[in-house]
Amino acid sequence: MKRLATWGLVIAAAFTFLAGCSGPAKSTAGEGKKLVIGIDDKFAPMGFRDEKNEIVGFDIDYAKAAAEKMGKEAQFQPIDWKTKESELNSGRIDLIWNGYTITDERKGKVLFTKPYLKNAQVVVTLAKSNLTKLDDLANKTVGLQSLSSAADALNDNPIKSKIKTVTEYSDNVLALSDLKIGRVDAVVIDEVVIKYYMAKEKDAFKLLGESLAPEEYGIGVKKGNDALLQQLQKALDELNKDGTAAKISQKWFGEDKVLK
Repeated sequence: MKRLATWGLVIAAAFTFLAGCSGPAKSTAGEGKKLVIGIDDKFAPMGFRDEKNEIVGFDIDYAKAAAEKMGKEAQFQPIDWKTKESELNSGRIDLIWNGYTITDERKGKVLFTKPYLKNAQVVVTLAKSNLTKLDDLANKTVGLQSLSSAADALNDNPIKSKIKTVTEYSDNVLALSDLKIGRVDAVVIDEVVIKYYMAKEKDAFKLLGESLAPEEYGIGVKKGNDALLQQLQKALDELNKDGTAAKISQKWFGEDKVLK
């Protein structure tokens, strides 16, 4: 009987020890030397793959410089943009940083840095198209990236109710490819992105005369991780002060577009 009682105490102690070890997990996002950054790797010129399949872009250079200021190494993780907030909240990535538009809805899901770049949602069509203004989209087929701020901007505009079909794509590259072959009549897209493609493919595209919505880019941090947000914002402020941000902007845009 004593032996059974002894074994009972041993087992109880073991369970007590295991319970203590399996307490609430502490978030380690941003605490190590690696800073895992979730990106859409088809979002030129912010973050995309070059001809050597290397990830490059304005946000890539900007993130590397910020990580260095923070004493960390930036590690870029291509993600499905539709699940970006889920990736962040699960801890698989530390930051969302790739032309990530600040919206009221997203503010309810993540913490944001201060805005660092202005943008707008615009409508692009082929240069030879007879479309010139938003009203011309009536009874047309329009493409856009799914679960993006392009979708939000279109939904908030009265023209949405007049459009025949809205086709959603996983990325802007696919949307523009379908525009070229006539599967859609126009594409709602970030101004920063389409101006990059228009510079590369001269006389291929044109913008409608009216934009849908002005917006600003920020960097998303997991709710509750205020320490990482403050550390990151401090690094960004330093990049502005020492001129590094301006140099990166000149490299990718030909001018200093970074918000101070």
